[in-house]
Amino acid sequence: MELSQLQTSEIKNLDLLAKQVVEGFITGMHKSPFHGFSVEFSEHKLYNKGESTRHIDWKLFAKTEKLYTKKYEEETNLRCHIIIDNSASMHFPIVKSQKLDSLNKIGFSTVAAAGLMEILKRQRDAVGLSIYADTYQYYAPEKGSERHRKMLLHQLEQLLDSTSKTTTDTYKYLHEIAEKIHRRSLIFLFTDMFQTDHESEVLFEALRHLKYNKHEVVLFHTYDAELELNFNFDNSPKKLVDVETGESIDLYAENIQSSYKILIEKYFKTLKNKCLQYKIDYVPVDIKSGFNSVLTNYLISRRKFL
Repeated sequence: MELSQLQTSEIKNLDLLAKQVVEGFITGMHKSPFHGFSVEFSEHKLYNKGESTRHIDWKLFAKTEKLYTKKYEEETNLRCHIIIDNSASMHFPIVKSQKLDSLNKIGFSTVAAAGLMEILKRQRDAVGLSIYADTYQYYAPEKGSERHRKMLLHQLEQLLDSTSKTTTDTYKYLHEIAEKIHRRSLIFLFTDMFQTDHESEVLFEALRHLKYNKHEVVLFHTYDAELELNFNFDNSPKKLVDVETGESIDLYAENIQSSYKILIEKYFKTLKNKCLQYKIDYVPVDIKSGFNSVLTNYLISRRKFL
């Protein structure tokens, strides 16, 4: 099935969808300024002067005019850990079924994570997974085997079909995850950054904890731009309900849209500045914008990390 056909179909096979997403990304990347980040050379590394010339790939040299040597299975690559916030707010907006053209935040994060795992597989990188809400729901350490990847995909498929009515203390579980990841890793966190009970400073202290072992941290701030950033509702009376606290308010969207946008844009700017302060890569991701920004940031982060 082509990716265009998958757009409107309910997601049944996450593995197949991830392959399609990555193939589309790589095809587009070859036509873009990011072609230099191609995963085409996942089985090669740059030749260093003084190394044996025995394993130089001369065919690749003819194409690129650069010297690469072949890389083998036993060579250690990057370790990556994906963290997904599964609190109630991540299940906004409500969708009847998860389709590529109508994902909510948890659906987007799940498909993006599956895409990352597919591209990690092609790079022969190890991957681990953590999922949390009001409890630490799932943890798997970083491994590179196909059996391990299939196990993580199965967990993501369950997440894709799940519901949640829980609040979360993201900071608490980030501290727990930090204690579990001992070897230097590239860490991707998918969250909408909604905290009901604690100041953002506590959350950023937890993010700093993830960096103590020289991990690199990429925060994918996941949101629905149309509704959560632009507050683009029609002007009929609305009852807005906080999915985590149950609190509600009746209003006309048009009456508060301007002031809302000022406040939310200020919040986004604060998040960005805090991440800069703590040397965390901040990537705002609109769930309607596709997965290219997620996969591109992986390749950029991988190059910096190695």
